[in-house]
Amino acid sequence: MDKFLQNDQLNKTWLAPAKINHFLHIIGQREDGYHELQTVFQFLDYADELRFKVLDHNEISHSNPLPGVNPEDDLTVRAARLLQQYANCPLGVQISITKRLPIGGGLGGGSSDAATTLVALNQLWQLNLDMSALVKLGVQLGADVPIFIHGVAAWAEGVGEELSAIQLDESWFVVLIPAASVSTAEIFSHPDLKRDCSPISISHFLSGQGDNVCETIVRKLYPEVDQAIRWLDQFSPSRMTGTGACVFAAVKSEQQARHILSKKPEQFEGFIAQGRNISPLYS
Repeated sequence: MDKFLQNDQLNKTWLAPAKINHFLHIIGQREDGYHELQTVFQFLDYADELRFKVLDHNEISHSNPLPGVNPEDDLTVRAARLLQQYANCPLGVQISITKRLPIGGGLGGGSSDAATTLVALNQLWQLNLDMSALVKLGVQLGADVPIFIHGVAAWAEGVGEELSAIQLDESWFVVLIPAASVSTAEIFSHPDLKRDCSPISISHFLSGQGDNVCETIVRKLYPEVDQAIRWLDQFSPSRMTGTGACVFAAVKSEQQARHILSKKPEQFEGFIAQGRNISPLYS
């Protein structure tokens, strides 16, 4: 281990940003059960913060595991172990996270944490793997992990791993966090989920087409999400991200975003953020 690199990076904070899905269509289901998707990902400048202490032995640990989550099941620990085994790396790491992104919120928090772990440890362990290798590892951890590794706003197809860069307005957003944690597995297995959307093109999306097919089901199952959308719709058209529970609305300025957030009902948490076409992990 290059001691200069190790010491230079010891105090670095690595960002694991949120994402939003501007729309989400399911155009089919594969024989293995995975859904064929169309969606657009964009990052937000709102993130979990990760720190890594490199160890000179192969132990991997989490210094502040999430409540109710077995440390061995945490996606950051799984990502570190997967990378360690793939590269036959003799080093270990102690991981700590300042958690801001809600669990089950549709903002990609766990996937983003896993992606940041892969990117950071590739540098800290001096493995020199290219992005394609990291993406192949990432997709084993979750369908959303590749977008966070690529770090560029993207049109996505397949199970979410077929990515094409897209330029979007870097608008300000108001994001509400209802008091609900939505299970992606529950929504994707729901019998009423629409799985036969007609494919659309990027030009169709840019002209205003596309919605979130999961939203109707989540609003029925989780009244808190329905209430958040109804409230935010008063100010700007709102939408659920991913399989929920968080909802967002684009606004014209940071000032307007702060004004709307100041009026939110007490039952919702929330934040404002600006959209980013380049992930804060890299920028």
